[in-house]
Amino acid sequence: MRTLSKLTQGLIGQPMLEILTTVTSMENAGQKVFRFEVGDSDFDAHPDIVAATQSALAAGHTRYVNSLGIEPLRQSIRKYIGQGWGFTPDLEQIAVMPSNSIIDFVIRCVADPGDEVLFSDPGFPSYYAATHYLGVRDVRVPVHESNRFQMNPADLEARISDKTRLIIINSPQNPTGSVMTRDECAQIAAIAKKHDLWLLSDEMYSENLYDGEIHHSPSAFDQCRERTIILHGFSKGFSMSGWRLGYAVGPADLIAKMGLMFQTVYTCVPPFIQYAGITALEADRTLMKARMEKYRQLRDIMVGALNDIPGVSCPTPKGAIYTFPNIRGTGLSSQAFAKTVLEKAGVATVPGTCFGPGGEGYVRLCYLREETIIHEACERMKQALR
Repeated sequence: MRTLSKLTQGLIGQPMLEILTTVTSMENAGQKVFRFEVGDSDFDAHPDIVAATQSALAAGHTRYVNSLGIEPLRQSIRKYIGQGWGFTPDLEQIAVMPSNSIIDFVIRCVADPGDEVLFSDPGFPSYYAATHYLGVRDVRVPVHESNRFQMNPADLEARISDKTRLIIINSPQNPTGSVMTRDECAQIAAIAKKHDLWLLSDEMYSENLYDGEIHHSPSAFDQCRERTIILHGFSKGFSMSGWRLGYAVGPADLIAKMGLMFQTVYTCVPPFIQYAGITALEADRTLMKARMEKYRQLRDIMVGALNDIPGVSCPTPKGAIYTFPNIRGTGLSSQAFAKTVLEKAGVATVPGTCFGPGGEGYVRLCYLREETIIHEACERMKQALR
């Protein structure tokens, strides 16, 4: 009898997208759903980015290009990193590809089945989705609300073994919104060096910072030339989720292998999409600042409305685009809470357990929605939970 490979048996996907499928079916059946489940924005990309995409299509930028990315975009990334990260990488250190694929490719390039990868719990589900199907063991480092969901470097180091190959950190963090300090970055960079480990720094939300927070990266300590890889992209800071455009900055030998891997499975990112990325990176920063101020306002509205629901306690995240309220006071588990508010209030959230066992007692909501939507959804949840 024909069977599928052992590798496919480990595929578990992303829980948020499974919830999205359920919610879409509800909407297709005529039900109104308040959607906070996916990390997407209700606000469109800036018109200049859309126009750049259209212009690139009209100009015929529709053919094969270098698998590592077109040089004009990689030069723009060099400049962007140089302005915000304090060092300018070489062109050979940059690869352009969808951000989620970077997680997969980095793990495949540095770890074999049976090796170990460390990351936080709760943490972004794509980390364990990739390790699970690749046969790589994920080792979770618990983070706690009492410590602002910050990763304790000592807790991290205590979990390193002779099988550890990679550490993944994420700041600002999905789902908790925690932001690492410079000292924490320095300590983790030192741990990676001490144990000769690779370090993937997921910085997808580095533009999404509030209240005077500053983005810090472990790349400051080796300029991505030795062991650190920056994962970044355009979905969150530039509202370009549908473009599926991201990039990695890392040691040249690793980037070359990732480029070959991307070439093998995908060939290249469409060039007309890459030209949109150039426009995004080189745009006037005042546009982004204005949008981040709007996001901050929406965050505060969401936090206030959630804290008005009996049994719900929501800390104010310092970064990213999510709230991660503690719902233990309702007496419901994360799964039960999400099921209740979806069925009784038409509000789609993500159970905290989708981000790891440490997420029990929490749910995640993306607050990049219209103010009226946030207020109405939270009021509906309040009524449904009574």
